[in-house]
Amino acid sequence: MEKGIIGRKIGMTQLFAENGSVVPVTVVEVGPCVVCQKKTVENDGYDAVQLGFDDVREKLVTKPRKGHFDKAQVAYKRVLREFKLDNSAELNIGDIIKADVFADGDVVDVTGISKGKGYQGTVKRLGFHRQPTSHGTSGYHRHQGSMGANSDPSRVMKGKGMPGHMGSVQVTVQNLNVVKVDAENNLIAVKGAVPGPNGGLLVIKSAVKKRA
Repeated sequence: MEKGIIGRKIGMTQLFAENGSVVPVTVVEVGPCVVCQKKTVENDGYDAVQLGFDDVREKLVTKPRKGHFDKAQVAYKRVLREFKLDNSAELNIGDIIKADVFADGDVVDVTGISKGKGYQGTVKRLGFHRQPTSHGTSGYHRHQGSMGANSDPSRVMKGKGMPGHMGSVQVTVQNLNVVKVDAENNLIAVKGAVPGPNGGLLVIKSAVKKRA
């Protein structure tokens, strides 16, 4: 069943399994998310719902978005995301989706914006080898070295790895196990690491490439 929810990364900790082994987990505060809009096959050509997350003051909402929320008669939200859920047709505007939509043992994909690393060289950014640290190399130990081809085609090929901005892009980590769900406090503990800094926005969905 296709499930999804919006959340915010709290941080990493560890839990103990029944056999005593330590499980590293990321704690995510998810929901409660409210259905702000409903897409239907008749009107839009497909079934989906738009979920809102994180309450925000009216002063911080733009006029078009304010009208969107007022039409749905829901509280103003900071984040809006669309989900194609299996039960989209059953949901109605104003319905609340909480952490209990997931259960222990579910396999999920987590999407977020990775940490920005700023401007980085090719060694850190792309894993290039460094230059020799002796025999005449001076001041170029972490430079790229030769980038061109031979006399033909006499140019640097398109797509060549270069220094540049690193991080701050959308990243999806697939096939993470839900270790624990705390529906009362709207918390989900996911095994392993997820993209982004603490406090970063995350989208959690059912895994699309679920392993057997």
